[in-house]
Amino acid sequence: MPKKKFIPIIIISVLLIFVGKLILSNLNVFPFMFQLIFNRDIQLKQSASRINILLLGIGGGTHDGPDLTDTIIFASLDEKNNKVTLVSIPRDLWSPELNQKINTAYTIGESKKKGGGLTLAEAAVAKITGQNIDYGVRIDFSGFVKAIDIVGGLNVNVDNAFDDYQYPIDGKEEDPCGHNQNELEALATAASQLEAFPCRYKHLHFDKGPQRMDGKAALEFVRSRHGQGDEGTDFSRSRRQEKVIKAFKEKALSAETLLNPAKIISLYETLKSSIDTDIKQDEFDDFIRLAQKMKTAKIQSTVLDYGDEQKQRQGLLQNPQPSSDYNYEWVLIPRIGNGNYKEIQKYIDCEIKTGNCPVSAKPQN
Repeated sequence: MPKKKFIPIIIISVLLIFVGKLILSNLNVFPFMFQLIFNRDIQLKQSASRINILLLGIGGGTHDGPDLTDTIIFASLDEKNNKVTLVSIPRDLWSPELNQKINTAYTIGESKKKGGGLTLAEAAVAKITGQNIDYGVRIDFSGFVKAIDIVGGLNVNVDNAFDDYQYPIDGKEEDPCGHNQNELEALATAASQLEAFPCRYKHLHFDKGPQRMDGKAALEFVRSRHGQGDEGTDFSRSRRQEKVIKAFKEKALSAETLLNPAKIISLYETLKSSIDTDIKQDEFDDFIRLAQKMKTAKIQSTVLDYGDEQKQRQGLLQNPQPSSDYNYEWVLIPRIGNGNYKEIQKYIDCEIKTGNCPVSAKPQN
């Protein structure tokens, strides 16, 4: 994969929050700028020679499950080799320890203790990946939509035209669509929820080529899970997320934005209320310095999934039959057994160290 500019969304957010805070509170910036310019050392927590960050995206808003993490990305930043490894973890991956899907970890943790969401999510993902998590960031997508609108929208190049006829409408997850109680009980296990409850979904269409997207369109673009053809895979969804993050980075760090105090303040207020992180304020300058050093880093992206039979691509997960073991939910588990992450951990370790690691056709314990 060719080198390309990459700054994780957290580094962008940290920078904008810090600049906005300086403007709002009139802090003395000299000590910070002195450290940023003259202190070349990066003193962040590290796993070995890398910095591992857990990126979580939640839907937010008022609909059911606002704190369920739609997006779960493990990011390993290797400063020495100028490389970033991104591993997308499916939200439906079952966690025996939680007795729930992995996407519930954040909300379960927050319900027990304020600030516990990141702690529990980091622990759950560390167990799956076999990697320490140094920092965690939770981003509210509703705030991200506002941030995109504040910078004036994004220019995104869409690789393939696609339609998604099953994009869920926020707030209509439980809408009966005119059915009475008896009909609802009969339709609860219907093979096609789209046919049973059409009012809960909307049709998305994206044309191929350069597109101008506002916040709402960008969010739909990255969250679409049922695009026809190849765009319905988690691999494609991951690529779309990268495109939007890169486009937002370029717009947020442009002179048009950074030289406009009103935009900086608006972004600060929006991002401040949309981000939960365990990064300390005195580590902000280190993240900015890290961004400068790794702006040409090579990106290696992969997704944990159950493969693609048509393309003869092997996966590391399987979809078991619904049972009481999984609360009768549609879930994913490791192909070598529920809760057995050895094969996944070996694969992720290989991706971090060398990249482009094949998945064996035969499961390996």
